Amino acid sequence: MPIHLPLVLQILLPIAVGVVCAVIAFIAGSNHRKHTAEAEIGSAEQEAKRLVNEAIKTAEAKKKETILEGKDEIHRQRLEAEREIADRRKDVQRQERRIQQKEETLDKKLEHLEAKEEAINAKTKKIDERLAEAETVKKSQFEMLERISGFSIDQAKDYLLKKLEDELVHEKAIKIMEIEQQTKDDADNKAREIISLAIQRCAADHVAEATISVVPLPNDEMKGRIIGREGRNIRAIETMTGVDLIIDDTPEAITLSSFDPVRREVARIALERLISDGRIHPARIEEMVEKARREVDATIKQEGERAIIEAGVNGIHPELVKLLGRLRYRTSYGQNVLNHSLEVAYLSGMIASELGLDPTIARRAGLLHDIGKALDHEIEGSHVDIGVDVARRYKEGEAVVHAIHAHHGDVEAKTVIACIVQAADAISAARPGARRENLENYIKRLEKLEEVASSFDGVSSCYAIQAGREIRIMVKPEVVNDERMVLLAREICKKIEDDLDYPGQIKVNIIRESRAIEYAK
Repeated sequence: MPIHLPLVLQILLPIAVGVVCAVIAFIAGSNHRKHTAEAEIGSAEQEAKRLVNEAIKTAEAKKKETILEGKDEIHRQRLEAEREIADRRKDVQRQERRIQQKEETLDKKLEHLEAKEEAINAKTKKIDERLAEAETVKKSQFEMLERISGFSIDQAKDYLLKKLEDELVHEKAIKIMEIEQQTKDDADNKAREIISLAIQRCAADHVAEATISVVPLPNDEMKGRIIGREGRNIRAIETMTGVDLIIDDTPEAITLSSFDPVRREVARIALERLISDGRIHPARIEEMVEKARREVDATIKQEGERAIIEAGVNGIHPELVKLLGRLRYRTSYGQNVLNHSLEVAYLSGMIASELGLDPTIARRAGLLHDIGKALDHEIEGSHVDIGVDVARRYKEGEAVVHAIHAHHGDVEAKTVIACIVQAADAISAARPGARRENLENYIKRLEKLEEVASSFDGVSSCYAIQAGREIRIMVKPEVVNDERMVLLAREICKKIEDDLDYPGQIKVNIIRESRAIEYAK
């Protein structure tokens, strides 16, 4: 150990010296930093004081500036408020002056009204006094008039009313004459134009058909063969067809008679074929009648289809088409009903077109208006009622059903189509040569027409002329004056329309004659 002490000291001494130097350096550095920090803190405090002083000065300046601006703004707003108050004060003063002027004006008007009211009261009093005087004068005048005329007030009223009534009757008759004449002229011209155009455009044949059929025979010996042994052939024909065979002295002809035209046609065809074939016995008769029936059924269907094609209508029920075909064998006063229905359809369509209506509905109603005649031999009732039932059963439109129901006036016509069908039916039935009328019915119609005209007071005599198209009436001049003639003509026309059935129109011509006769001596 003693040997190595200097070595240790040699090692520790530099270390100790280094440590001491480090401590001294650290202390010196610390003192330097402290002095440096104290110097910086002192300069920072001075800078802070300077900044605070500057801030205080700036704030003071801003405060003074803000105070001055606030004072200026307050002064400005005060001036504006004072100016606004002054303006409002002026408005209030102006309103006060206006209200005061209105009050003064109202006071003046009130004073004026009071003065007027006083004047009106005075005038009312004077008027009441004058009315009392007028009533007194009126009463005295009435008394004087009663003494002079010899009439009381009620009698005078009755007299004046009677005079007024007579004058009104006269004026009414004149006015009726003027209006009737003007309306008649306009309506007649328009009706003539429409109907003449329709008639001109409809070309129809004049065909008169009968309810019997005549079958020609090659010789009179054929009559015996048709009768057969003990009449068995003729009985077979009549039984199978429902037709009466009239075999008389008419040379080379047999007459078939039946109310049913379809049966009569079946019998005619069957008989003609039997005569042509030559074999006439009950079995052959039955065969020919069945063939003829099938042929007539086919013809009926073809005629019905032809009719709806020619009339230009569609959508008709097949059963109605068959009924239309049956009308081919139906006649009315000698006029073929199918041709008549087609003619009515044409006329209805043309008249509807002239009036601006739907011609298709008019043609359909015209074609079906007599459809009931196809069944009136089988069903009880008029052909109108039958036709209405059939049309409704097969879903025809209400316009068509109503036209069928109203075409003979059974019900009032409520549509223009119904009126058109009425007119077309009358045109087709009443044209010359269209229908036959027996003499007895013709004479009865004329007598009934004269009887209706003679039933009125003041009629001395009457005469139906021009086949019942005109009636001339002679009136008593002392009973019927000129004004009364107009009213009498209207009353007679109304009664004729209500009581009689007639085609077309009837002209009522009233004649009044006054004669003055003297003798020179």
